[in-house]
Amino acid sequence: MVKKSFKITCETGIHARPATTLVNVVMGFKSDVTLSALKKEVDFKSIMGVMSLGIYSGTVVEVKAEGEDEEEAVKAIADKIIALGLGKEI
Repeated sequence: MVKKSFKITCETGIHARPATTLVNVVMGFKSDVTLSALKKEVDFKSIMGVMSLGIYSGTVVEVKAEGEDEEEAVKAIADKIIALGLGKEI
């Protein structure tokens, strides 16, 4: 299992457009990937799950992957979160 935490710094948090982009990144991996925030955990391959978290600026999120390509999955997600200006790794 591989996991990384991020602090969301984007003023608007993770709203529909960046959530869709992140879910599309995750869909490219075979590993089971979850996103945790605000004491809830959802399947990161589910746009409805991600949107249900209501992630706003200042929220700490954790990405967790387990499976054959877990390291690549977490790295790709981390790179995309940073590239989109959504947050920083902590």
